[in-house]
Amino acid sequence: MRLILILSLFLSGMAIATPQVSTQMITDGLEHPWGIAALPDGRFLVTERPGYITLIEPNGNKTRLSGVPHITAERQGGALGIALDPDFAQNQTFYACLVVADESGATSSEVHKGQLKGTQWHNVTPIVIAQPKDKSGFHFGCRLAFAADNSLFVGLGDRWVGMDKTQDLDNHYGKVLRVTKNGQPHPQNPYLESSVPEVFSVGHRNVQGLAWHSESAQMWAHEHGPKGGDEINVLQAGTNYGWPTITYGVNYNGTPITDKTAQEGLAQPLHYYVPSIAPSGMAFFKGDLLMGSLKFRYLNYAQLKDGKVVAEYELLKELDARIRDVVVHNERIFVVTDEVNGRLLEVVLQ
Repeated sequence: MRLILILSLFLSGMAIATPQVSTQMITDGLEHPWGIAALPDGRFLVTERPGYITLIEPNGNKTRLSGVPHITAERQGGALGIALDPDFAQNQTFYACLVVADESGATSSEVHKGQLKGTQWHNVTPIVIAQPKDKSGFHFGCRLAFAADNSLFVGLGDRWVGMDKTQDLDNHYGKVLRVTKNGQPHPQNPYLESSVPEVFSVGHRNVQGLAWHSESAQMWAHEHGPKGGDEINVLQAGTNYGWPTITYGVNYNGTPITDKTAQEGLAQPLHYYVPSIAPSGMAFFKGDLLMGSLKFRYLNYAQLKDGKVVAEYELLKELDARIRDVVVHNERIFVVTDEVNGRLLEVVLQ
């Protein structure tokens, strides 16, 4: 029986040795780092949630950029996702998702665009302002990723107060947006006739990871469920991912949100987690998927076969740290740890 099981796992592609891991610290002293962008010259830009964007040299020296707009850092909000322009080497442009308040104190996620000049973020302008602004400090989402056609995807959360509005086409609660580099709705978006033509997909709870899968030419995302029900989704234009009509999770006090885990017309996740692992950050590495686990404090290595998760491994548990973001650059892996004295680390898999 054991021989049959081993042979079955081998034939299914599930039997691989647990990856051996080592880390090298590039720098520490980061205050709740949230997002990483790896520059072509070996430097990094890292967002720090209290309101900073920090330039880090390969030797670990770091400088907080000037020119960053005022950011409202409260509860889960602050300086969040970051992405380089696909033509960064030529135009030095990068994008960051920032939580910004209006005169009343209401906040929302805003995508700002500007150029890196020395240690300054220059000519910064907002290109996407999530609507509506409200006074919730939760579920901003706010991950950014570029597709192969240079369109920018923006993953947003339901802000908690917008839970029952994530499938409505008059707001940005629980949506993934697809825009041009200047923030205009992508001309092939599915809801161009609505009041929110930027929307690509609906029915999300709190998108905390986005990554372009070059082999399938699709954007992948993951999102936090409530108590249980974290999801990995392969995004499709015009698709409704179901929150909160269907979910594999329950309220934090254990009461049901819905009695449905499936319904016609609502997409099933590629993969889901019960209990929740609280995923954060997302990157592909040699055909497999990496995600941080905030709740259980590890780097999740998901082995993929034919577009499905067939095995998972819990890496970096010895760090005992919340892995907030992970990026892969030139086949090298980098993570940040979400803590008062946050670290930027290179992760070596063997």
